[in-house]
Amino acid sequence: MVGYAETIHRNDAQTASAIKAAFERTRSYRFWKDRIAVYFLFLCAVCVLAPLFSILGDLLTQGFSALNLDFFTKLPKPVGESGGGMANAIVGTLILLGIALTVGVPIGLGAGIYLSEYAGSRFAFVIRFLTDVMNGVPSIVYGIFAYTLFVVPMKSFSAWSGGAALGIMMIPIVTRTTEQFLRMVPSTLREAGLALGAPRWRVTIDIVLSTAKGGIITGVMVALSRVAGETAPLLFTAFGNRFWHSNLTEPIAALPIQIFSYAISPFEDWHRQAWAGALVLIFIVFLINLIANYFVSRQSKMFAGRK
Repeated sequence: MVGYAETIHRNDAQTASAIKAAFERTRSYRFWKDRIAVYFLFLCAVCVLAPLFSILGDLLTQGFSALNLDFFTKLPKPVGESGGGMANAIVGTLILLGIALTVGVPIGLGAGIYLSEYAGSRFAFVIRFLTDVMNGVPSIVYGIFAYTLFVVPMKSFSAWSGGAALGIMMIPIVTRTTEQFLRMVPSTLREAGLALGAPRWRVTIDIVLSTAKGGIITGVMVALSRVAGETAPLLFTAFGNRFWHSNLTEPIAALPIQIFSYAISPFEDWHRQAWAGALVLIFIVFLINLIANYFVSRQSKMFAGRK
């Protein structure tokens, strides 16, 4: 028995030694394989960020020098004259975004609630499919649609038609983000509300929506930043002007339209102002995304605390 035990012990020692030797042989290979994978992913991240920083660098170098008080307070000068600003376009952009919020948020919010709370119905599947299709539709198609739906019957370009075009573009983004964040709400909260005798619509409004409001606001901000820089829909609807806006049924100036018009002009001063307008527009989009990121982190912490 003693000899048998020694043989078993010797075999175990040999096996352990063989395993250790194999591990040592592959350690270097696995280390460099891991390093190569990390460096490759880092390179991919750099490739993603490089165009962004290149664009931001050009905007800062070309546009920052053109920013002054006149740019934010004065109207565009007549053709051929230097100076002036884009005050009307900045105000017009804010007006159009306000109209877009009024049009896109209620519809997108209602559709998102339906997709979340009545997800099993066949109609919900159709809405979800059409929403995904709308997310891939080019912006110029939205412009043509809004032109046919609003401009032709009204026989005039207007702020209403421009804001409505942007609002329609917001609907699929608001719908899908609302659905996703409502689904993140624990089902136990719904069950608790129903157990207290509250009707389902009251549970949805007072409990589910209240819990997911941070995520819903995030979706709205993301949709808003998505449409803030769109030019094609506004060319078909808002059309633009060079004066202060006084009526929502008339053409209205907007930064994307003004930038486009100045960029294709033959005047050097207008090119300079186009860079400045692009920088201001990027800043607006950047600010909206910062607000969205704040609500994302806040919502994530809230859901993490409930687990």
